[in-house]
Amino acid sequence: MRVERRMTRDLVSVSRKSSIQEAIQLMKKFSIRHLPVLEEDGEFVGFVTESDLRGVLIPSMVETITVEDVMISEPITVTSTDSVEKAAILLYRHKIGGLPVVDDNRLVGIITVADVLESFIEFVGVLEASSRLDVVLKREPGAFEEVTRFIREYGGRVISVGVTLNTQHGEIHSFRLKRADLNPLISRLNEEGHQVIGWED
Repeated sequence: MRVERRMTRDLVSVSRKSSIQEAIQLMKKFSIRHLPVLEEDGEFVGFVTESDLRGVLIPSMVETITVEDVMISEPITVTSTDSVEKAAILLYRHKIGGLPVVDDNRLVGIITVADVLESFIEFVGVLEASSRLDVVLKREPGAFEEVTRFIREYGGRVISVGVTLNTQHGEIHSFRLKRADLNPLISRLNEEGHQVIGWED
């Protein structure tokens, strides 16, 4: 999935010369933690976070400190056509809460940890009425295809599939299914040589 499908487009921004107090008030008003810094012509020049601003709030009351003094002038960015997975890796690797989305030096959005998490939750289908089936596939060619065929035959619909490694069982395939009666399917899978080791209706 591309970043453009998850990013926030309705943005609040500040200029280089905005005061620290002004930037903090904007964050409070709009319940946000990141502010892009733009030139008058809309060129993206920096990024400032709530923690950056709070660190200089007291000094800014007695000194002339502006957003330009604390902003990140070369922040880590993504483009609108980058994948959400790439954004997630950057957010995790750099321990940051949000990324400016920049195309041709123009800010087009912001993607945050919350946006990425929402994308992940939607992908795995945990908010849908669903069932989970944990299966150790038999060691034969076409085993995965056979399991998915049985799922369809017993009225199931696969929402997502995850694979984890287990020291006892090796690879475990976790199938997230549209809510269904799993008992007949479990019996069939076990009869055919697969091993169902867990499930959740």
